[in-house]
Amino acid sequence: APESLMQALEDLDYLAALDNNGNLSEFGIIMSEFPLDPQLSKSLLASCEFECVDEMLTIAAMVTAPSCFLQAPPGTEEIARSRWRRFSHPAGDHCTLINIFNSFKAATANPTQPGNPEKWCRDYFLSCSALSMAEMIRAELVGIMKRIELPISEPDFGSEENLLSVKKALLSGYFMHIARDVDGSGNYLMLAHKQVAQLHPFSSYCNTKRIPEWVLFHEFSISEGNSIRVVSEISPHLFAELVPQYYFSNLPPSESKDILQEVINHLAPVSATKEEQK
Repeated sequence: APESLMQALEDLDYLAALDNNGNLSEFGIIMSEFPLDPQLSKSLLASCEFECVDEMLTIAAMVTAPSCFLQAPPGTEEIARSRWRRFSHPAGDHCTLINIFNSFKAATANPTQPGNPEKWCRDYFLSCSALSMAEMIRAELVGIMKRIELPISEPDFGSEENLLSVKKALLSGYFMHIARDVDGSGNYLMLAHKQVAQLHPFSSYCNTKRIPEWVLFHEFSISEGNSIRVVSEISPHLFAELVPQYYFSNLPPSESKDILQEVINHLAPVSATKEEQK
């Protein structure tokens, strides 16, 4: 549909993938090297700047592969939730996926039992095929980065600095996927088109019973009960720091936008000072 095409072009423009003539920019050409959606490509490239490439490669592979969570058989839902809780990361679902992938890799590397990864996945109600696919996708992405000579930073997952860098890289691509809990009960209003959604049941926040106010989400699904999937908490200050101003100015009016505008106004003098120093 023409409207969908125009929306896609607008999104590419927000991601700095197009030049003033509507052709791919130099940045857009590099983005197009990756078999990923443009927002994920942008986040992966931004991770080179923020030195969290290893972690973003894992996130990109895990969200591109099918969901690794298996539907628990009736009567075992609480057991599944308790097993998944082992991987839950306080920073949100993206880091939880890194924990799951790293644990799967450790199980795969254990040569003591044939079929060990399959049994490990069954024990934790996870899909072995989805995790194996994520492993292949990650290897392919590493190959592309080496081919086009992009730097791959050393893994540093878990440090405060690294967690902040991962969120910055994610926000660089997913600033269009921001939602705010407007009533304290998990009803998230999306900034871009003002739809209301709930956290997907597989979210680690559902497992830990914590409802963050501001979140970045990977995707919105109408078919799964208006839910947002793969969600991580962000701060309004971090969003204000990384959002392109021309995108923010085009957002529809809302209370959430007013709150963010106040944060941007507060940050403006600091930004001006930094610009002068440059």
